[in-house]
Formats: sequence, structure tokens, C-alpha cells
Amino acid sequence: MLSDEERHQGRAFKPENQIIEVISENSKVLIYIDEHRKFLVKPHMKRRLETDRGIIDLENIIGKKYGDYVETTLGVKAYLLKPMLSDFIEKFRRVTQVIYPKDLAFIVFKSGVSSGSIVVEAGTGSGVLTAALAYYVKPSGRVYTYEVRKEFIAIARSNIKMAGLENYVVFKNKNIESGIDEKNVDAVFYDLPTPWKLIDVAYDALKKSGVLAVFIPTMEQLLKTISALREHKGFINIEAYDIMLRRYKTIPGEVRPMTWAVSHTGYMVFARKILI
Repeated sequence: MLSDEERHQGRAFKPENQIIEVISENSKVLIYIDEHRKFLVKPHMKRRLETDRGIIDLENIIGKKYGDYVETTLGVKAYLLKPMLSDFIEKFRRVTQVIYPKDLAFIVFKSGVSSGSIVVEAGTGSGVLTAALAYYVKPSGRVYTYEVRKEFIAIARSNIKMAGLENYVVFKNKNIESGIDEKNVDAVFYDLPTPWKLIDVAYDALKKSGVLAVFIPTMEQLLKTISALREHKGFINIEAYDIMLRRYKTIPGEVRPMTWAVSHTGYMVFARKILI
């Protein structure tokens, strides 16, 4: 048994006991040459990767460890990284406008979603928010995502599978205006044109103290959503945000804000359910 002092000093965690993952033919690997050359691959799906910095024989990465590198035929180093959720999302096929990472992170944080949460989303679109929610509710939670267009569901399902999150998502080809099948859920997420018309639908599905999160692009939608929440009386702690994010150039001697920036992308509204 370790004392509090030993835990504070980090003795409870021994890095040498960590399992070091070895890349197999079924592994997902992010091959990183530079900021503009990142490739998501599975070694068994193709024999080689052709780039303008040379060719990589993918058989050569099998048996390597994440963090190692190989060289292209032109002698350029290509690093082998374990893909993160953000890497998968960058490669998603997109058929709709998607929620940006800066907003995704804040939505998940403000909703209180964590491992084991049961959440409902409408609509699915390309599956970007679906993937973020699934990543955080796994392994025992579930995301129930509603979408009226079958072609969007097919694309979102493919994106979710690419990210390895298909076991945590249930797709529903249903108009959420007719109601949410699930009850006592931890959170409801709306990325829809008229969320103010669906406040009752969310209220009926949420557990007490559950969170309604709404993402909307225009000020008119924001005003209507806030007004509907105030009139309903079943929600408190009504908050609205938008997020401005500025990225910086990190080349030595050239550190400054990037010329191009993602500024305003949409409004986020959050509210908590109470008993009325």
C-alpha cells in the first residue's frame, strides 16, 4: 500500500510497466511527414504510400512502434503516430457543414458527458459531433443519433467506423420531431435549423438535471432558442456562447498569429432540466 506522499511523488505510476504498442498489419497509423503531409493508413489495405516526398513501403512499418520513423525512397523521415480522434475527424468525408474542433471540445465540456453517459443527438450530418460524443461515452455509454436523410447516415456510419467508434453509436433514420425513443438520458444535442420548436421533445427525454445543448449558426436562431427555453419554465442555467480561436505560426523567428483564422462559426446554448 502506497502512502499519500508516495502517490504525490508519482511512485504509484511506473512508466516502465506501460505496454508499448507494436504496429501490426491491422493497426491504424498516422504517417506524419510535415504539417501539410499527414496520411491515415492501415498497412494491410495497401502495399505502399506514394507522396511528393517519396514512397513508403507500408510493409516496413509493421513491427515498428508508435513514435518510430521510416524513411521514404527520397530519404525523408516519416514518423509513425497513433491516430487521435482529431486525426480521424480531419479525414472524415463531409457532406454537411461540420462543427469545428474548438466548438466540439466546449460542447462536450459543458454537457458533462463522460464514460457511461447516454446521450441523444439530432441531426447526424457527417458524424463529427457523433464521433466526439462516442469517444467520451465509451466503453459503457451510448450515442443515439437521429437523422432523416439515409444518405447522410451511410456517410456518417462509414466515418464512425473509420474512427473505430461504431460500437458506441446507434443510428436512427427518424425525424426527431415525432419524439425521442430514449428516456432519462444525460444530455440531448441539437444541430438543427429550428431547435426552438423541439424544447418539449428534449425535456421529455432528459433526466432531471440533464443538459440540453444546441448549436446554431445565426443570431436570429439564437434569440428564438433562448426565448423558447425561457418560456418553457423547465430549464434553468441558460447560457449562450461563441468561441474565437487564434492559431499561431510556430517556426522559429516567425512566431506570430496565422494569417488565416477560424473566427465565429456558430452559437452554443446550454440549459439544465428541472422538474416543473
